[in-house]
Amino acid sequence: MLYTDSMTPAERAAAIASGAQADRLPCNPNIANGVARIYGCKISEFNHNPKAIAQAQMAAYHKFGGDSLRIFTDLFTWAEAMGATVDYPDDNTADLKKPAVSCIEDIGALRPADPYKDKRLPVHLDAMKYLRDMAKDEIKCSAGIVGPFTNAFFLFGVDESLKLIHKNPEALHKLCRISLETCKEYAKAVMDIGLNPTISEPMSSGTVVGEKAFREFSLPYLKELIDFIREYNGTKVMLHICGQTKKIWKDVADLGIGGMSIDNVASLKDCKIAIGDKTRILGNVDPSGVMYLGTPQDVRIKTLECILDAYDSPKGYVVMSGCSLPVETPFENIQTMMDTVREVGYPVDCDKIKYMLEAAAGKA
Repeated sequence: MLYTDSMTPAERAAAIASGAQADRLPCNPNIANGVARIYGCKISEFNHNPKAIAQAQMAAYHKFGGDSLRIFTDLFTWAEAMGATVDYPDDNTADLKKPAVSCIEDIGALRPADPYKDKRLPVHLDAMKYLRDMAKDEIKCSAGIVGPFTNAFFLFGVDESLKLIHKNPEALHKLCRISLETCKEYAKAVMDIGLNPTISEPMSSGTVVGEKAFREFSLPYLKELIDFIREYNGTKVMLHICGQTKKIWKDVADLGIGGMSIDNVASLKDCKIAIGDKTRILGNVDPSGVMYLGTPQDVRIKTLECILDAYDSPKGYVVMSGCSLPVETPFENIQTMMDTVREVGYPVDCDKIKYMLEAAAGKA
């Protein structure tokens, strides 16, 4: 049986929010720069072509039917606008080549980026306008931004910034403060266009820093950014932190966010129990081991397991990959995630999911 959507993403979100019948749970495969493969262009075209960025997002939506679209190409756009050097492969995601400053004495010379003038920030803003106009009221559009702590690492270099935690905390605070100012200016420009910012904070991961360092160097600036966004247009932002985040879940939920996206190394069930009454949970099908390297059957099983773990989270649940998908993720696997969610339907019947799991595992 072929399952299709009978609602637009906007209609689905409204129905679920009001407790009404819907066709399925929200689902966001988080295809990221893999949209270039769908649209038929090289990733390098994204770097300076706002229309290509927007049209590739729409191409992915028309092919698979996910529930959100986001303007976001790589982690380094904001550091680059503040003086860092970025390497642009012909057909892969941009990477950091050189941080903005290399010695502590130069930190004071850093200035917040102007989102309307500096490097690729205006390109992204123009892409948002195209996407907003193409999507209309059918699907929610957002704009990704790296958090202040993560962007600070790219301004000074990851390894050198880690050393500052113990050797020169004052310098790291200066980096985070100037980084925050860029994040706020960009977030404001995003909201002025009519999109909502989403925040990625990979360097705040427990895999990178301990919870003590997170609370001292990341949390205060993250809070200020989130408060700024909420006060400017009433938006509760979605936040993603890579890796293991269990020890900081409650810190994050207390920020008043609209959703917490967790990586596949964390437990959806534990996250639901810890903070599900405070914020929506998103995740967390393994983007590499399952979505990229697995079979459609692997994708189906893991998607069902994630739904079973979190479908009843009090503030809501969105089926999602644990992080951005690798560029070459097979289309068949993305389609399988979407089709599995469609077959489950909404409201979710856990007995139906258990039967589907048994069948997928060859036990039915």
